[in-house]
Amino acid sequence: MFHPVSTYIGLRYLRGRSGDRFSRFVSYMSTAGITIGVMSLITVLSVMNGFEGQLKGRILGVLPQAIVSQHDGKTPRTEQAPEFIQAMSTAAHPEPIVQSEAVIQSAKQLSAGLLIGIEPNEHDPIEQHVIAGRLSNLKAGAYQVFVGSTLARSMDIAPGDKVRLMVTSASQFTPLGRIPSQRIFTVAGIYNTGSDVDGQLMLTHIDDAARLLRFNKQTMTGWRLFFNDPFVVGEMSQQPLPEGWQWQDWRDQRGELFQAVRMEKNMMGLMLGLIVGVAAFNIISALIMVVMEKQSEVAILKTQGMTDKQVMTIFMVQGASSGVVGACIGGVLGVLLASNLNNLMESAGIALFSMGGSLPVVINPIQIMVVVTLAVMLSLLATLFPSYRASSVKPAEALRYE
Repeated sequence: MFHPVSTYIGLRYLRGRSGDRFSRFVSYMSTAGITIGVMSLITVLSVMNGFEGQLKGRILGVLPQAIVSQHDGKTPRTEQAPEFIQAMSTAAHPEPIVQSEAVIQSAKQLSAGLLIGIEPNEHDPIEQHVIAGRLSNLKAGAYQVFVGSTLARSMDIAPGDKVRLMVTSASQFTPLGRIPSQRIFTVAGIYNTGSDVDGQLMLTHIDDAARLLRFNKQTMTGWRLFFNDPFVVGEMSQQPLPEGWQWQDWRDQRGELFQAVRMEKNMMGLMLGLIVGVAAFNIISALIMVVMEKQSEVAILKTQGMTDKQVMTIFMVQGASSGVVGACIGGVLGVLLASNLNNLMESAGIALFSMGGSLPVVINPIQIMVVVTLAVMLSLLATLFPSYRASSVKPAEALRYE
């Protein structure tokens, strides 16, 4: 026999005797509880990862991720960004940008949003979301604007229609009072990201936006930075900037949304983690019953020379085996369920989206390993007290009435 004796006996106890149905039932329920908890946790976390990634791609891929500008909001426009700004933009070269809050007015509706002026190119992140027109067709002096599908629908406008853009930050005094800077623009195209950005963001040529804000030709708001992971702005914002420069990023516009998503993800993980915890504590009750039943056998093992540590290992192996088996099976089932979740929902006739589409699912292998490892560790922790009780059995007292 090549097994360590404690491991061998612990695995034999795990199978149990054919007549001991209740103990085996409790043990199997503990394993099943851990399996269901791990499977549910992996599935929910994968879906939440998908939602978070989708929001990151659709919202933060379109909004300016970060802007570095001078403190007065008016930055000299040069051919290239300063070296310290180029070093900060890791995904692409920084680009000049003009940004301001603006009011858009059509013949039927009035709305407010964020106006950004850019130098149009085919590599702009919003280009892949354009459903009408081409962003590269924006020409300086043509006063054209791209709007989101939600904004276009609410204002009943289409490509070719005229809209009025007004900027209150560049207002001027007239005999009739203070009037915001305004200009008639032509709707040149529509984009659709599938997020609330479609109802707020407006894009135009940087020169036209600068004229609307009454900037001169050599002035802009700042330099737009690009990152592979928009969430690095938290660390990047801590870097010291030269005197006279300031930092702003997407958290000013959408920080609360992503904080809410992350909090919901953490709370869902906590609630489902409690399922694993309850199942792990079931191991305690199962082991205590086994310890009470096996007292005479433990006493005999001790009289034959088995140490307290070896006895403790027997019951730790028995209890931890339930956790290992449950966590591994739950991990495999969780990955399979998350991978085929949309197919299963379609087969069951469940439609979560009236306009079609599917649940975004992103399976993170590291996250799965962490969940399975924590489930195993929690199961192992649950075996400590019953195993210690078993090792404390005194042979003379246990065998007194045998």
